[in-house]
Amino acid sequence: MLRVVSRRLIQLFITLLALMTLIFFWLRSLPGGPVDALLGERATPETRARLIKALGYDEPIWVQYGHFLKNVVTGNFGNSIRTGEPVMDVISRSFPATVELAVAAIIIAIGLGVPLGYLAARHRGRALDNATIILTLVGISIPIFFLGYLLKDWLTQSVHLFPPSGRISTGMDNTDVTGLFVLDGLLTREFDASADALWHLVLPALTLATIPLAIIIRITRASVLDVLDADYIRTAEAKGLRNPTVRKRHVLRNAMLPVVTIIGLQTGALLAGAVLTEKVYNWGGLGTLITDSISGSRDYPVLQALILLAAVVFIVVNLLVDLSYAIIDPRVRVR
Repeated sequence: MLRVVSRRLIQLFITLLALMTLIFFWLRSLPGGPVDALLGERATPETRARLIKALGYDEPIWVQYGHFLKNVVTGNFGNSIRTGEPVMDVISRSFPATVELAVAAIIIAIGLGVPLGYLAARHRGRALDNATIILTLVGISIPIFFLGYLLKDWLTQSVHLFPPSGRISTGMDNTDVTGLFVLDGLLTREFDASADALWHLVLPALTLATIPLAIIIRITRASVLDVLDADYIRTAEAKGLRNPTVRKRHVLRNAMLPVVTIIGLQTGALLAGAVLTEKVYNWGGLGTLITDSISGSRDYPVLQALILLAAVVFIVVNLLVDLSYAIIDPRVRVR
C-alpha cells in the first residue's frame, strides 16, 4: 500500500508542476496580460512601466518563474483585481458553498445510481432495465441549465415546495463555523438554521446530481453485467453459494472498480465548480466566482488560483480513488 501511495504522489506532483508551468506561460501570453487588467483604463506607458517593475515582469523569465512557484507554494496569489482583497480570502468564502452542494449531489448520485444500476443489470431486458436506460439517456442529454430552470419554475413557483434561490433564508440567524451551513447548524445546535439550509440545498443538489447519476447508473449496469457473465460467478452459483453471498462477495466487489473511477472523476468535476447550477440558483460558490472573474474584470489572480485549486482537487480525488482500488481489489497492492 505504501508503495502505491508513494508512486501516485510522485506522479501527481509532476502533474501539478506541469500545470503550474502552463499557467505561468498562459498568463503572460494573454492579450494585455495582468498589467493591463490591473490598470484598466488608467493604463499609460508610465504607469505600465512602473507596474511591470513592481510585479517583477522586467526580470528574466526564469527568475519570474521561480517567484511564481514560491508564491504558489506559500499560497500568495496576490489580490483580486475585482475586489482588492487577497485572493485566498475571496476563494475561502466561496469554496464551502461549492463543497456543500457537490457533496450533496454526489451522495444523491451514488445513493441512487449504484442500486439502480445493479437492479437494472439483475433484471436485464425487463421493464425496470428499459426504464432505467431511458432515464439515464434523458439525464445525460438534457441541458443542466434547462433542467434547473424547469425544476425551479415547477417546484418553487407552481408547487412552492422549495425556495427559489440562495443558501439560507433572509433573516435567518445562523452561526458560520465552517461555511457549510447544514453542518454549522448541527455543530452549534441551531437546528432550525440547519433545516432551512438543507431545504435550500435539496433542489440545487438534485439538479446538479442528474448527470453524475445517469453516468453512475450506466457504468454500474455495464460493470455488473460483465461480472455476471464471468466464469467465477457461474462457478460460485454451481457450488451452491447463496445469492446474497454471491452478490456481496463476488458481483458487487468486482464490479465496483470502474464505478469508483467514475465517482472520483464526477466528484472532482463537481468540486471544481458547478457554474450553470450555481447561476440558476444564485448559490454563490466557485461557479459564480469563476463567471464573475472572467466577465468584464479579467481577474487573472483569482482565475489562476481557481485553476490550481481545481487541479489540486482532481489530484486529491484521484489519489483517493487509487487508494480505494487497493482496498477493493488486493491485487492492486502487489502490482
